[in-house]
Amino acid sequence: MSAVIEGFCLLVAFLLELAVLGSAGYWGFTVSPDLAVRLLAGLGVPVLLAVVWGVFASRRAARPLRGTVRAAFEVAWFGAGVVLLAAAGAAIAAPVLALVYLANTALLHLWPHR
Repeated sequence: MSAVIEGFCLLVAFLLELAVLGSAGYWGFTVSPDLAVRLLAGLGVPVLLAVVWGVFASRRAARPLRGTVRAAFEVAWFGAGVVLLAAAGAAIAAPVLALVYLANTALLHLWPHR
């Protein structure tokens, strides 16, 4: 894979990680008519997810996951983003997130590396 394509795919992967956090916030702010619940869910769920990502999946993770466990974690992570978008009523954004994740992951893992 050329360095430019690989760099672009890594940028897209980072933006997808942020999209999951945004999906959680969007869902949280639509989950209830009660303002307190919306604030707690809209701010708390993304923070909780960010902590989980930081502990297990970031480059400086305290307990980094590897191999199949890492792959399962990523599928669950991005799947959660898709489910949260769908639950919030974002009928177009949810499948777009899924398709971009699948295409980007395929490029990163299936394209030959140098």
